[in-house]
Amino acid sequence: MNLSAFDPLTLCALGAVIAYLIGSLSFAVIVSRLFGLDDPRSYGSGNPGATNVLRSGNKAAAILTLVFDALKGYVPVVIAQQMGLNEWVVTVVGLGAFIGHLWPVFFKFEGGKGVATAAGVLLGFAPALGGAVLLVWITMAAVFRYSSLAALTAALSAPLIQAWGWGVGPATVGTAIMSVLLIWRHEANIRKLLSGQESKLGQKAKT
Repeated sequence: MNLSAFDPLTLCALGAVIAYLIGSLSFAVIVSRLFGLDDPRSYGSGNPGATNVLRSGNKAAAILTLVFDALKGYVPVVIAQQMGLNEWVVTVVGLGAFIGHLWPVFFKFEGGKGVATAAGVLLGFAPALGGAVLLVWITMAAVFRYSSLAALTAALSAPLIQAWGWGVGPATVGTAIMSVLLIWRHEANIRKLLSGQESKLGQKAKT
């Protein structure tokens, strides 16, 4: 395909739509159905994500959810890069996949919080960037055992790490937008953390 035939705005729009549709694949729900588990939106935090799937007690399902949610952020970004699209288009593609996870068209716009998909997008932007942010998440999760606290800390650090390591540019804007949305999606978790009612990693869902 001759990409020069498309103007930048058209490429941005087309890339965003395709990435959004990929991001709209809610693997927490898909994997749970394949494993014969309850819909993750019906227990625990009600969030269709890997952490809530883990509350079902099925670690394999949770791991698969995590991997595929990350891949749906990573793959569109890498494909856009391999096609030689400019950094702004690549950034919009990453945002499209992330927003698709938050508001999936295939699942009545009832999406997750976007942690794994954001991680995949950052890994696509730059493997070292994604690795550094993941290290923040892993460290916080290992020390405090709260997935939400780890996600919030990683979200706050991501734009700073990106700007410091790669300079301010389109990816900085994209990373900042994802961080703001991710923090906003964790509003209920923030309240639970402050009140001491947040569930820890691996804690099974209450019936």
